[in-house]
Amino acid sequence: MSAPSRRLAALRGSAGHTGLTTRRGLAAVAALPLLIGALASCGYGSEATADKKVAAQGEKLSAGEVRLGYFPNLTHATALVGDQEGLFQKELGGTQLKVSTFNAGPSEIEALNAGSIDIGFIGPSPSINGYVKSKGSNLRIVGGAASGGVKLVVNPAKIKTLDDVKGKRIATPQLGNTQDVAFLHWAAERGWKVDPQSGKGDVSVVRTDNKVTPDAYKSGSVDGAWVPEPTASKLVTEGAKVLLDESTLWPGDKFVITNIIVSQTFLKEHPDVVEAVLRGSVRTNAWINAHQEKAKASANEKLKALSGKALGDQVIDAAWPSIRFTDDPLASTLQAQADHAVGAGLLKKPDLKGIYDLRPLNKVLKAEGRPAVADAGLGTP
Repeated sequence: MSAPSRRLAALRGSAGHTGLTTRRGLAAVAALPLLIGALASCGYGSEATADKKVAAQGEKLSAGEVRLGYFPNLTHATALVGDQEGLFQKELGGTQLKVSTFNAGPSEIEALNAGSIDIGFIGPSPSINGYVKSKGSNLRIVGGAASGGVKLVVNPAKIKTLDDVKGKRIATPQLGNTQDVAFLHWAAERGWKVDPQSGKGDVSVVRTDNKVTPDAYKSGSVDGAWVPEPTASKLVTEGAKVLLDESTLWPGDKFVITNIIVSQTFLKEHPDVVEAVLRGSVRTNAWINAHQEKAKASANEKLKALSGKALGDQVIDAAWPSIRFTDDPLASTLQAQADHAVGAGLLKKPDLKGIYDLRPLNKVLKAEGRPAVADAGLGTP
C-alpha cells in the first residue's frame, strides 16, 4: 500500500471515530463505526499486502480461488500457522488460496464489502459493526479461532494495585474498539466515571496505536495499557508488569478475540470452499494445541515473512500461553461485548440475530468426531 493510500485509510478510519455519540440518541448506524477498530482486537503488523502463493494441487472446488484476509498478530495464529504450514491449501486442493494481511478492521471490512476478500479472521467489534451497519446483509460469522490474549499492563512504580489505576493514564488501541470497550466497562464496574468520547474522567483513557504504545510507555506518556498480544508482552520487556489478564473477568476464562467471517454471497455460492477453509482452521487449531512449540515457531516464522522481523523469544514466550486456540466462536461473549459497548455509551443496542451461521462448522466438527458449537440464539433462521 502506498503512503498516500495509507494516509487515506487513516483518514477514513479517523472519520468513523469522531463526532459520534449514541448518548445523544444517534442511530446505531452512526454509532457503529466506533466499533470498526479491529486494530485493538487484531491489529499489529504490516500493511495490507498479498502474500506468496502455495501451489494448489488436486481437484478444484466450486471456486478457482478463495481470498483470505487476516492480521499478522498472535491472536490470529490460526491463520498464520495454517497458511505457513499449508494446511488451508491442503484442504482446498486445486482451489488456490490467495492471502492478504491487514492492520485494521476497517480495511478488512471494506475489502470484504468490496469483494476483494471472501473470508477473514477478525475481531468481535468489527464483526458486530460490519453486520449491523449493513443491516445484516454482508457477512456471517462462521467460526471461532482464538480466545484471550489481552492484558492490563502497568508501570509498577506508579501502579501497584488495581485501585491505583484510578487517576492514571491508560492506553487502549482505538476509540470504541474491543479493548477500549473492555477497559471502559471494567472501570465502570469499579464505580469510576469516564467520558467515553474524550476518555477523560476518574481514569484517563489514551487511545494509542498498538505499534507506538511501547514508545508511549517508555516516554512516560501513559502509565499502562489494556492491550492484546504481543503488545502487552512488548511492554513487559520495557519494564511493565501484568496487573490483570482480561480472561479472568469472563466465565470459564474464555472470551472471543478472533472470529472467522465470510461474505454472505460467497457462502451461498461456494459452501464447499467455506467448509474447506473451516476444515483447515479446525485441523490447524488441533495441530497448534498438540504441538505448541512447533506452532509458536511456525507463527513467528510467518510473522517474519510478513513484516520482515520475528518477535523476540522473550516476547513470544510470554505472549503465547495467554491465547487459547478454539473453534468455538464463544457466541455468548460476543453478545456480552456488544452489551458492554452499549453500557459504555458507545453503541445503541444492536440486533445481532442472524450474525452466525455455524452449520458449515458443525458439519466439519461432526466429521472430525467433535461436538457441535452453539450460536447463543444468534444464528440464522
